[in-house]
Amino acid sequence: MIAIIDYGMGNLRSVQKAFEKFCSNVIVSASANDILKADKIVLPGVGAFKTAMDELKKRGLIDPIKESIEKGRSFLGICLGLQLLFSESEEGGRIKGLDVIKGKVKRFKHKDGLKIPHMGWNRIEAKSKGGRAKIFDGVGDGSYMYFVHSYYAAPKDKDVILCETDYGRNFTSGVHKDNVYGFQFHPEKSQSAGLKIVENFVNLC
Repeated sequence: MIAIIDYGMGNLRSVQKAFEKFCSNVIVSASANDILKADKIVLPGVGAFKTAMDELKKRGLIDPIKESIEKGRSFLGICLGLQLLFSESEEGGRIKGLDVIKGKVKRFKHKDGLKIPHMGWNRIEAKSKGGRAKIFDGVGDGSYMYFVHSYYAAPKDKDVILCETDYGRNFTSGVHKDNVYGFQFHPEKSQSAGLKIVENFVNLC
């Protein structure tokens, strides 16, 4: 079973439809029990970091998320869901995240006419130092993905960087640590290349 976490942030239906193309047992749930029972967990999200952390805390979902990760369940964070995996964000002050991946979420700077938010199609470049990650099987390097965000994650350990994207500077657009994956872009909105990532996540052992 794949559980997509519902904490009131983001278009859950589009994420659900993408995963249902490759798995017959996909649920959207705000239940801690469902998260703990799931084989794979997806944390999507669009919106503010602090609001998201407040909602996860209010719904009692932080401990189940961390417990599932510690048990080795495959976990995928999408957009805001990637950022929440980090230690803290400068959005709205200094706000603590899930601290699954050490590092900070930072805001893009207005520079050389850079528009914020970063919105639309942009390329990803694989950076995995341990060899090409299985989640990128069948996804060409330099593939275009769909982004909508004003903040980006900066991991302390550069070895967790799965891919980068150029927007005024190279920023981390994907991470991988043990059983945890995260993407700043929306694979469910990124046509065939993004759906291939979804399929690869579904097929992870």
